[in-house]
Amino acid sequence: MTKEEKVKYWIELSDYDLETAEGMMQIKKYLYVGFMCHQVIEKIFKAVYSDRKDDIPPYVHKLVLIARRANFYDSFPEEHKDFIDQVEPLNIKTRYPDYKKELANKLTEAKCIEILRKTKNLQLWIKKKLLSIE
Repeated sequence: MTKEEKVKYWIELSDYDLETAEGMMQIKKYLYVGFMCHQVIEKIFKAVYSDRKDDIPPYVHKLVLIARRANFYDSFPEEHKDFIDQVEPLNIKTRYPDYKKELANKLTEAKCIEILRKTKNLQLWIKKKLLSIE
């Protein structure tokens, strides 16, 4: 697989997960809106990793770790760094019953609208600023 194919693969997965997050929003499955938004960001980060390193991204889900390993974390404005910190726990906590109830109480409709909006903004910013795609 060429570098371009790897990058395209991760972008397509990120776009698919964004559509899924939007679908979960429509049916009010807020826990999964949060989870899928994390997935959107993780996969677009892996697209950048593939673009910059021409290598397979690490098999991790920690957003900051992926961004740091590919040397692009420092390019984010503070608002994006703050959002990454906010969405980071949504990957793990949705998988464990202990956290699901607590997290479900925090992921209201209004909160999920905000998370989805910020996810779209971050994904678009990354596509424009960090990926060498047309």
